[in-house]
Amino acid sequence: MVQMEKSFSDCTLLYLEKNFGLEQVDTLAGLTNWLQLSEEITLSDFEKEELALFQSLLKDNILHWNEQELSLHFIGPMFSSVRFTNRQHYFNLFAERPIETTVEDLNRQVIRLFGKPDGLIATGYREPESPFFCFTEYKKHREPNGEPEGQCLSAMLVGQTINQKPGQAMYGCFVMGRDWYFMVLEGQSYCISRGYDATTEHLYVIFKMLKALKETIKTLTS
Repeated sequence: MVQMEKSFSDCTLLYLEKNFGLEQVDTLAGLTNWLQLSEEITLSDFEKEELALFQSLLKDNILHWNEQELSLHFIGPMFSSVRFTNRQHYFNLFAERPIETTVEDLNRQVIRLFGKPDGLIATGYREPESPFFCFTEYKKHREPNGEPEGQCLSAMLVGQTINQKPGQAMYGCFVMGRDWYFMVLEGQSYCISRGYDATTEHLYVIFKMLKALKETIKTLTS
């Protein structure tokens, strides 16, 4: 049997639903717990000052930054401030590292899913091993080619398959310009949060979600 191939950049929510039986639901325990944990986090004065600086840069440049500039000046510093490098718990934040696996679709056709997520948090220190979180960034609200939520979910599906723990939540996030959306995949069900505008007070929510994600991953790797 000839093996089919599909890159993350070619994946849409419709494709993933029709071929792998994934189903969008309003919410999942993983997202509810993630949000609740984020609400318990208190930001320090230093963190608030940092966020104010990041937000000021974003407001001044969001209309003309390209994708690389948005990542360099805003998204990267946000993740760095949380510090996802953790040798004790053996996980790290990686960028554009290739991940792939084969997944059987509903017709029992073996599909090779592959790609390089913009961001990936996984076990491993120098190279990713078992993924927990996948991140996709888009500069514009909607690109003419590609679907950020589909790309993110396909990477999450690969991570879930690699881990061989379908009952364990797989986390994700995609950014379209100033708006951040958080995703969770549990089994064949997935959900997407409301959008959070980083140019508003929602920036605190976004940062707390990243910090809550770190604590969740520490628990999973303990």
